Amino acid sequence: MIEIKDISKAYGNIKAVDGVSFSVSRGELFGLVGPDGAGKTTLFRLLTTLLLPDRGSAIIDGLNIVKDYGELRKHLGYMPGHFSLYPDLSIEENLNFFATLFGTTVKANYDTIAPIYRQIEPFKKRAAGKLSGGMKQKLALCCALIHKPMVLCLDEPTTGVDPVSRQEFWEMLHLLRQMGITIVVSTPYRDEIMQCDRVAYINKGKIESIGKPEDMIDNYFKDSILKDSSIKKTFEPIIKIENLTKKFGHFTAVDHISFQVNRGEVFGFLGANGAGKTTAMKMLCGLSIPTSGSGTIVGCDVMKDSELIKRKIGYMSQRFSLYDDLKVWENIRLFGGIYGMSDKDIKEKTDRLLKNLKLENQRDTLVGSLPLGWKQKLAFSVAIFHHPDVVFLDEPTGGVDPTTRGIFWQLIYKAASDGITIFVTTHYMEEAEYCSRVSIMVEGKIKALDTPSKLKEQYHVTSMQEVFLKLCRPTK
Repeated sequence: MIEIKDISKAYGNIKAVDGVSFSVSRGELFGLVGPDGAGKTTLFRLLTTLLLPDRGSAIIDGLNIVKDYGELRKHLGYMPGHFSLYPDLSIEENLNFFATLFGTTVKANYDTIAPIYRQIEPFKKRAAGKLSGGMKQKLALCCALIHKPMVLCLDEPTTGVDPVSRQEFWEMLHLLRQMGITIVVSTPYRDEIMQCDRVAYINKGKIESIGKPEDMIDNYFKDSILKDSSIKKTFEPIIKIENLTKKFGHFTAVDHISFQVNRGEVFGFLGANGAGKTTAMKMLCGLSIPTSGSGTIVGCDVMKDSELIKRKIGYMSQRFSLYDDLKVWENIRLFGGIYGMSDKDIKEKTDRLLKNLKLENQRDTLVGSLPLGWKQKLAFSVAIFHHPDVVFLDEPTGGVDPTTRGIFWQLIYKAASDGITIFVTTHYMEEAEYCSRVSIMVEGKIKALDTPSKLKEQYHVTSMQEVFLKLCRPTK
């Protein structure tokens, strides 16, 4: 179905794709993995006729990506890595728009998308921007399939999506494969890689190996994480929450949650998309006032001391929290000033920080041009630049490759060993294994809270992924 021969694409002196060759059989589910900046997205954009190659060729379903691009687009479905829908349009309006682009109608091709679309059809009048992560991806997949493509290209389609929604998404992919659709998908998730027929590993623009996922998984996922025993925890509560609740009109986003976090812990705060995690975290960070309940963060009242809380914590949002149009050193200086640090301290700590992150040569680089992994490490380092008592991390490694995630978690453990309490949300269940304790939210309530080992024992399973699925998808 796909035959790629010596295809290359450069941006100036950077070879994004460098002499890549491989083939994909008709009906195959083919995985593409590699670190951030390896060339995966550029390769997808070449295959979907959005970029012209500098050299080489690619034939898809008998059509040349350059000479036959107009006809070929009728055979292709594409989900880019970033959100590809129109947030102000409803589910129904987005689907109709994409059908119109391909000269067809939803009615004519409803059977193709029916197994997926029926799950979101009851909400068809809801704006796409107000959907949960899982529902957005289901809609995006419907939009990519509405013209009955023979080949589906998916660039990290489940990044930022909870394990339940990811499992449902991959069940849909296997269904599409049974319908004869060829699928090429990139993913940073171990469990998703294992569901592919074959996997290609790309690094620095070159394909280094292709084979069965079980033969490649250990090389790609190298466990370089420090263990929990390296953290000096205490039993002094630094976060104490009782019956914390947040309502938006008649909707209860956070429903009477209670828990404590001890100084020095790495505390995992898990839940499905829409479970209330981010809303709860905003209350803890002083960014939103609770509707009811009580609690203290570093001794400050969550109801009364929101401004004081902000000065004692660090925060890294799930959306990148630095300024792309400022240089690296300018971002550090800006946030150091916001946190009330002196010019002398900012200068001294900036030099030390850049050395530790090996970013001395990127000091004057605009942050927007840094690779994602570097951005995330810098954002975390800036969030703890003033050495806060607690740092809140809202899905800090979303979309980051496994190797870089391992390095990021080394930074987390280093901060914890320095006495900073880590409060982290994540959709990577192997990261949940690295936490001192874990809570799991379901529909605004905390359904489980304990160490990973005790939770696995309690639910008679061997992984946190299985614990999560048992709590958040109990019917299956």
